[in-house]
Amino acid sequence: MCSLEKKGNIFILTLTGNNEHLLNPTLLTSIKSALHRVRQEATTSSALITTAHGKFFCNGYDIDEAESMNNDRIILIDDLLRSVVSDLISLPMPTIAAVTGHASAAGYILALAHDYVLMRSDRGFLYMSELDIDHVLPAWFIAVVDAKVGAPAVRRRILMQAEKMTAEEAVRVGIIDSAHDSVEETVKAAVGLAVDLVKRGWDGHVYAANRKKILGHVIRAVEDTTERNIGSKL
Repeated sequence: MCSLEKKGNIFILTLTGNNEHLLNPTLLTSIKSALHRVRQEATTSSALITTAHGKFFCNGYDIDEAESMNNDRIILIDDLLRSVVSDLISLPMPTIAAVTGHASAAGYILALAHDYVLMRSDRGFLYMSELDIDHVLPAWFIAVVDAKVGAPAVRRRILMQAEKMTAEEAVRVGIIDSAHDSVEETVKAAVGLAVDLVKRGWDGHVYAANRKKILGHVIRAVEDTTERNIGSKL
């Protein structure tokens, strides 16, 4: 479901296969296991890149699988993604999402949970689809978007207009850091950024402590499980 490669001080976590990389317990547990390994093998100054094979970076929660079972399955998927996002926020190194295809709904959140987001411009879009599929946005999704997207008008486009946004437009409005011509160029740029960040020689634990202070409200929202509306409709 995912692979992990280490090149010097740079870890590359890849969602494998050519499907939509839907977030189900199997994939999320695999990601958590990879992040645990990254944490164990990290040196003083490291970096993580998350990317994916195929047309999609991640197309969100595997709602069909969850709804075919029971509500506990939906809650499990939501809890696992919350845990993955918590792991990324506390990871002692800079994190980079190399978005090589569509990133929708929870997949959008997974990308935004990284410190930097790079995206291919020849294919794919960012899309918070909940409004279009009559699902209520989880409060913690909104907290992530609030933390990572500065302009209220842009947040409205993402959350209240369900806009499918290209890489070029996402750069223009400040959602992502850069757009690149192909999968190869996107990953190459992510590696180049990772190399530059590792060269700074920052202490990873200090880096993580600062990130956790900056994203304190996101951590609180992620940890608040009193609201359970994943997959719910008005």
